[in-house]
Parts: sequence; structure tokens; C-alpha cells
Amino acid sequence: MLSEGIHSLVDTGNQGLLLFGLNRSSKPADERHPFGYGAELYFWAFVVAILLFALGSGISLYEGIHKVMHPEIVTSAWINFVVLALSMLFEGAATYVAFKEFKKTKGNYSYWQAIKRSKNPAIFTVLFEDSAAMLGLVIAFVGLLLAQYLNMPIFDGIASICIGVVLAITAIFLAFETKGLLIGEAATPEARAKIRSIIGESEGITHVNTVATLHLGPEEILVNASLDFDDNLSAADVENITSTLTARLKEGVPSVKRVFIEAKSV
Repeated sequence: MLSEGIHSLVDTGNQGLLLFGLNRSSKPADERHPFGYGAELYFWAFVVAILLFALGSGISLYEGIHKVMHPEIVTSAWINFVVLALSMLFEGAATYVAFKEFKKTKGNYSYWQAIKRSKNPAIFTVLFEDSAAMLGLVIAFVGLLLAQYLNMPIFDGIASICIGVVLAITAIFLAFETKGLLIGEAATPEARAKIRSIIGESEGITHVNTVATLHLGPEEILVNASLDFDDNLSAADVENITSTLTARLKEGVPSVKRVFIEAKSV
């Protein structure tokens, strides 16, 4: 019960951090941060993973090991069962909402594929935290039930250790996912293919040297393209083609917010 209490407290704090990150990431670009603050969400999502591992998992494992070494009989167990039942009801509703929202964005991909492809850590972090919370409640319920039914309080400590392991696995996965976003991930294969298609259809371009994309935020893509223009074009023609191409890219892929084009021969 203590492990689940700590888990709930950490979860509440984590949701607050994600909300803070969402608010910060929406700030407009300024002189100090010319590319905006979109990556703030990635940073705070990583902090959430660290807190989940250090506080949620660490304390649960510590308390579980302590209770296994020094088992204590659970008194007034019915109160614990009532609290756990109500927690399952509330957490189940929250998990359902998280899955429902995630389903809107996953498209035709499986949940696992959609999570791996997602550029919005707020969505999959909440999804995994809520799922881990539900699993933790079930483990706590089973542990208490076994401790009471078999009159073996050691199961209380074992359940706490299991909760700590679940939180550790969840935190490690979230940390790896957000690490990739912090380092810098390219746009999805579909978005990259669309960008290359738009560039390839533009007149006056004889060769596409390289096209690099980078997510500055969940819905903010930077495109950097090195293009070989027709040698017979004037400077004014190149400017017009570049301007038209930039507009077409932003229209074709709405997440594209910044476009940098380099004129370079093959």
C-alpha cells in the first residue's frame, strides 16, 4: 500500500511536470532560442522518467526488501482492499481515456509501432504510466490477498518488490524513448517521403543532394535540403523556386515549420 501511495504521488507530480513542459514548449521563438521551445517537452518527459525510476521504483524496491526481511502482519486489511478497489475504478477510467486518446493518433499501426513512431512523449508517457499504475494496483491487491489468505505477510513485501520492478521497466523504456527525441529524431518515413516527393516535383531542380529533417517539437519539423538548381536559372528564378517550394512543403506536410535550402552542385 505504501508503494502504491508513493507511485500515485509520483504520478501526480509527473503529470504536473508534463503540463509544465507542454506550456513551455508552446512559447514562441525568441533571440536566445531562435528555433523555439518545442524540445522543452522532451526534456521534462525525460525528467519524468528519471523521477519514476528514482522515487517510484527505488522506494518501492527498498520497502519491499525491508518487508521481506522483516514481515509484518497487515491489520485492518479490509480498508486496504476498499482503497485498492476504488483506486482501480479511478485508474481504470484514466487508463481508458489515455488509450482512447492514443488510438486517435496511432492510425493503422499497432500500439507498439505507434509508440515507437510517436514524436509526442506526453501521450505515450501518460499511457504507460496509467498502464503501470493499473498493473501495480493488481499486484498490490493479489499480494495483500495472499498475505491474508495464507497468513504469510511476506507476500506483502514481495508485491512491493514486483511493483518496483514494473516501475523500473516503465521508467527505463520512457527514458530511452525520450532520449531519442532529445538527441534529435527525423520525421516519420511517410513525412520524409512526402517531402522528397514535393521537392522532386519542383521545376528548376536537376538533382536532390540531401534532405535532412529534424523534430524540434511534436508538431514542428525542420527541413534542410541541399539542391542542385539548373545552371541556366537566374538568381531571381532560384529565389522564386525556393519561395514556392517552401510554401508547398508547409502546405503538403503541415508539421513542417522551418525550411532551409542550400544551392549546391552535385
